[in-house]
Amino acid sequence: MNIQDIHNLFLQCKSVSIDTRKIEKDSMFFAIKGENFDANTFAVKALELGALFVIIDNASFAIDKRTILVENSLETLQELARFHRAYLKLPIIALTGSNGKTTTKELINVVISKKYKTKATVGNLNNHIGVPLTLLSFTKETEIGIVEMGANHKKEIEFLCEIAQPDYGYITNFGKAHLEGFGGVEGVIQGKSEMYQYLAKNDKVAFVNLEDSIQIEKSKGIKSFTFGVNNNTADINIKDIKANPFVAIQYDNFSVESNLIGLYNANNINVAVAIGHYFKVTDEDIKQAIENYIPENNRSQLLRIDSNQIILDAYNANPSSMAVAITNFLQLENLNKVMILGDMFELGDESHQEHKLIIESLLDQEKSVCYLIGKYFYENKVNKDNLKFFETFDDFVTFIKTISFKENTILIKGSRGMALERTLEYIK
Repeated sequence: MNIQDIHNLFLQCKSVSIDTRKIEKDSMFFAIKGENFDANTFAVKALELGALFVIIDNASFAIDKRTILVENSLETLQELARFHRAYLKLPIIALTGSNGKTTTKELINVVISKKYKTKATVGNLNNHIGVPLTLLSFTKETEIGIVEMGANHKKEIEFLCEIAQPDYGYITNFGKAHLEGFGGVEGVIQGKSEMYQYLAKNDKVAFVNLEDSIQIEKSKGIKSFTFGVNNNTADINIKDIKANPFVAIQYDNFSVESNLIGLYNANNINVAVAIGHYFKVTDEDIKQAIENYIPENNRSQLLRIDSNQIILDAYNANPSSMAVAITNFLQLENLNKVMILGDMFELGDESHQEHKLIIESLLDQEKSVCYLIGKYFYENKVNKDNLKFFETFDDFVTFIKTISFKENTILIKGSRGMALERTLEYIK
């Protein structure tokens, strides 16, 4: 069966699923093999749970005409997504980068949905499976699609762009993330810039932050729409940015007071404003959309527990995002500051050095107590009264049960694997 025939079957379905635990009635189920399982074995269950069709790549699990045998289920999912994208012919905005992708995607979505029927990547489904699933969620009613793209090695963004075929692209930044897979910072820059290469080759448009010299250099020769601070050459001029702790930005004709914490969120807001302007969303609607956006899922959330104010940014961490989070936190106007920082993962050979650099950046500050958790921080521990090291989260819990937090401003940040949101139940 060719891809057009499979697409015709797909159009009869209400959704696509790859997990029988989340399957929807009248969906198309793709049996994708994992490292530790073969989803072909769930073909019967998928049909019993209401799937209309099941895509399999093992003939042993064929049942009837509802099971479609292909050579490779994952590759068929990707090919179907590419075909469906061409079938819809809708404009697509793609974004990638080391930090801030999901928050930026959410901001862009709330802004342009003020004028258009939009659909965006759900959560962080941004890899070789997530991007196809996002594209297949778009329908004839979708007027603009927003696709987040993640990568941990070179050629991944190139591959995802060939599937999604974006008309517009944005790179949030080039930071120290997934260094192990990219082989260092230069590898990160090369890998993320694959989006620019796609846009250039296909005569598409890049949204560019003129405060980022790498973006300026890598986007040369590409049609662009820009934003910058006190820059009259920029399409969107930013007059002033403040964060204490919420980000407030003054533009030429209006201002925004967001619910996002930290100067590192300013560019996430700025590009959403720029894209809103590009698509002719009114200033009033842009302002309303951003000011009504409330972050969630442990991303730059401001919480209050008893007398303590907590900045919870525990969804993820890398050296770049950790450094800016600390810098922003230290400039807040509060004398009772506490930092709870967890290990950063996927840094490969750079892990020891990058954790050491974070510790060194804390040595000269005396205004906050810092608890550093995890084996990478612990192996770099130093003797300093206001820096306290714990090899495991359990060790930290044992300690934290012996103290009381009162009237503190607390930053919690670490990689997803550290799950530092668990700390909240001990802050009393």
